[in-house]
Amino acid sequence: MIGEQLSKILTEIEAALFEYEVNVGNKPNYTIDGFRAATKIFMSAMMDKIYELQEGEKMGLDDKCNMAQKCGEDLRKLVKTYTNIDTHELYR
Repeated sequence: MIGEQLSKILTEIEAALFEYEVNVGNKPNYTIDGFRAATKIFMSAMMDKIYELQEGEKMGLDDKCNMAQKCGEDLRKLVKTYTNIDTHELYR
């Protein structure tokens, strides 16, 4: 599965970030494309874990859809509040 394949790469990125923060510590200067990619990666991982929770709790389809939509709305609000970036605009 794609998540298993990407997990190795993601853990390598995580290690590189930790190393950078410890040894350099400066602002990493992500481009807007890099920010968009990081947001997409986070949302994909989040939805994967939400799905596992929903299946474990045997949620109905309507509750699953509402939960996923609320998560997306909350992430959009969080990003907008702290960065003034509208995630809907990242793909236009």
